[in-house]
Amino acid sequence: MYKVALNFEDGVTRFISTMPMETVADAAYRSGLNIPLDCRDGACGTCKCHCESGEYEMDGYIDDALSDQEAEQQFVLTCRMVPESDCVVRVPASSEVCVRSQQADVHARLAEINRLSETTLSFTVSGDQVRAMHFLPGQYVNVQVPGTDQTRAYSFSSMVDEAAESVSFLIRVVPEGLMSTFMTAKAQVGDELVLRGPFGSFYLRDITRPVLMLAGGTGLAPFLAMLEKIQQQGCEQPVHLIYGVTQDADLVELEKLEAFANSIDHFTFSACVASDESEWPLKGYVTHHMKPEHLHDGDVDIYLCGPPPMVEAVNQYMQEQDIQPASFHYEKFAASQ
Repeated sequence: MYKVALNFEDGVTRFISTMPMETVADAAYRSGLNIPLDCRDGACGTCKCHCESGEYEMDGYIDDALSDQEAEQQFVLTCRMVPESDCVVRVPASSEVCVRSQQADVHARLAEINRLSETTLSFTVSGDQVRAMHFLPGQYVNVQVPGTDQTRAYSFSSMVDEAAESVSFLIRVVPEGLMSTFMTAKAQVGDELVLRGPFGSFYLRDITRPVLMLAGGTGLAPFLAMLEKIQQQGCEQPVHLIYGVTQDADLVELEKLEAFANSIDHFTFSACVASDESEWPLKGYVTHHMKPEHLHDGDVDIYLCGPPPMVEAVNQYMQEQDIQPASFHYEKFAASQ
């Protein structure tokens, strides 16, 4: 048996013991702690932490969940990490988020489907159980595709509307995608959807310094929920969002962003399109539009959500430019085939 110290970002440390060949995630759960976890197969990256000391074995994961560079830097997937000595692991979440709670199925009804563009749609679910959902803006749920045993992960794109007992999501339309096909060809208002969660350590922390948000494609969804929360609570710090997409058709929810800019003090945003054929005035990638005034000489919290190539490009850019923010939180996603 080995002891593992779990250091949470709010300064709390919890100690667990692992049995022979037991992963850190399983040992934590057995000890009454729900550290961030979802797939348990080394595929989603939800359980990514940093091993600050100790020896371990780790295999059976994919690059999208943990890159070679991250592995070299001692980042680990706790669902695949088997300690071979006492270890110290830094968990990118507060201890309060990781208290034992059973994820339960939430049964909801499809209340609305909106085709926002050729490539993107939004959907809203409602019901008594939805009103009782508790999550942090930035987290996601697994939604079961009706008529199958398959699920797809979607970030909340709104907070719960308690009056309407509803909450919303963004989805990229993937040709022949399981959920995409259901939503575009089969779904009807009133259909039942089953949600499980919330999951993820990508969520909005207390805002104590300037914030820079970087969104790629439907990675805009968690930021819409974050901005709704900021709108409700108010904010004295500058918050800037850079929203990047590949084609003009991928630009969605700009009216919502404009509304947030008009209602949230110190919030600004810009949107850029990578395609050379774009008619949008601002071209290029999000890294082309990260200005010194957004970085505040490193006194900034950066949040990044987008597809793996975007996340890796931003990581590489920050290393090349020696950008060292006060905190850096990111989540990468890929469309399920």
